[in-house]
Amino acid sequence: MKLAVVGAGWAGMAAAVEAAFLGFDVTVFEATRMLGGRARALTTVTPDGTPITLDNGQHILIGAYSDTLALMQRVGMNLPQVLMALPLSLPYPDGGGLQTPAWAMRWPAPLDALAAIGTARGWTWGERMALVRASLGWRLAGFRCAATLTVEGLCEPLPDRVMQELIEPLCVSALNIPASDASAQVFLCVMRDALFGRGAAGFSASSLLLPRTDLTRLFPQAAANWLDSRHGAHARLRTGTRVTRLQTSGTGWRLGTDAGEEAFDRVIWATPASVAAQTLLAHADDNEALAHWALSAHALRFTAITTVYALAPGARLPAPMLALRAEPDAHAAPAQFVFDRGQLSPHDPAASGVLAFVVSASGGERDDLQARVLQQGQRQLGLALQPLLSVVEKRATFACTPGLERPGAVVAPGLYAAGDYVQGPYPATLEAAVRSGLAAARLAAQER
Repeated sequence: MKLAVVGAGWAGMAAAVEAAFLGFDVTVFEATRMLGGRARALTTVTPDGTPITLDNGQHILIGAYSDTLALMQRVGMNLPQVLMALPLSLPYPDGGGLQTPAWAMRWPAPLDALAAIGTARGWTWGERMALVRASLGWRLAGFRCAATLTVEGLCEPLPDRVMQELIEPLCVSALNIPASDASAQVFLCVMRDALFGRGAAGFSASSLLLPRTDLTRLFPQAAANWLDSRHGAHARLRTGTRVTRLQTSGTGWRLGTDAGEEAFDRVIWATPASVAAQTLLAHADDNEALAHWALSAHALRFTAITTVYALAPGARLPAPMLALRAEPDAHAAPAQFVFDRGQLSPHDPAASGVLAFVVSASGGERDDLQARVLQQGQRQLGLALQPLLSVVEKRATFACTPGLERPGAVVAPGLYAAGDYVQGPYPATLEAAVRSGLAAARLAAQER
């Protein structure tokens, strides 16, 4: 049977790999020339003209991302080569913060997390025990809570230091929304898997996995290579090809591009939510299921993520990833994390001294935000920074608020949706995107 995947981001390529594995003849349509969607490579040059490959946003994975890690292995990625595994830690430039001690790094979850909490620098025993009690209470409750509860409400009993140095940074990095607005239930799902879950591919569940290569090579390009080598006669990738028309055709669908129309038995729509809503609503006609799904996707609100790349020649941070402290004037300290690209890509001379500052739930104009981040970096890191590139993804993630109803995976008979915004337990993460792609392909197979 012929199956089309519209969109070659992480969800789309996961769907394509799974569909080919399940025996479909697969065609992937991608409007751009670059694979990866909102987690892709981009190129620029340093001030001296040296080309350098960066990403449209700095991403991290965790050891509990079982589906993503298994799929990366399936398409031939050597995980220790492409991912730097760090123990659960959120160190600050001044040496404070949560860090797993060396003697506990090989302990299984949740013992490694408990060791990190028990040795957190600057925390009192009362603060440490408050977090342990809260974590055990979440576990006893089955990591379930009222759908209307926010993370701030969930963590109300916790001391201010624990909120400021752990909960708020974790929440804004995982859900891309402040704890005061974020869904406690989704946050608990992430905490369950990271602190008490089982790791995958030899990693501890709580391990922080930092990409050593660009995001396109990390999975989407490897998936394309796997499709070509394993299923070449029955898998094709059409980049630079935008799907502009969609209509039912018997029990299947017809897709139209500038090159013409083609019929497919099944279609997986794996573009960003806004693109999916706009395109599908325009072609809904009298199809109530299509219109209802498109309107639910259109109703989602989105939050931005900004990554500010800066150059500090010869600089090397104390760790590949550091948390940045909040300041009394929150406007003056917008970035929550900084990554040392030189440590992540030691074999790339151009990456030396390149720092990536991440601003989750960002707002404001690009130039102003860049200036504030550079000033923050100079204050907290003590480095003279030169701007290199700032990337603003205005619709980076959906706003993961309490009680949010997300679009389902089934759009209409024979038409499925894949993306990190589709119904599921996780926020907008790479794992959510991959899971949705796998699920869409399996749904398509069930209808055969």
